[in-house]
Amino acid sequence: MLAVSRGLMSEPKLLLMDEPSVGLAPLIVKAIANTIRGLRYAGRTIMLVEQMAAVALSLADHAYALKNGKVSLKDTGRELAHDPEVKHAYLGG
Repeated sequence: MLAVSRGLMSEPKLLLMDEPSVGLAPLIVKAIANTIRGLRYAGRTIMLVEQMAAVALSLADHAYALKNGKVSLKDTGRELAHDPEVKHAYLGG
């Protein structure tokens, strides 16, 4: 939360977030996701790189999946969350 706050202090046009959930307990991950969601609803532009695909897709207006360093899929977060290939590769389904 401190890192997010520090990032917002300069009132950036774009907030870049790289794995904000890494190494955190599930309860804290939920809090971070809620903070990101709140920033999104407040009109902030955020670029999020996140290994926890379900969390990232639930927050994303636009989502991209990479394969071998290249964009292999792109759509809304909601649509990619329901894509069979994404479910199999990233969501354990």
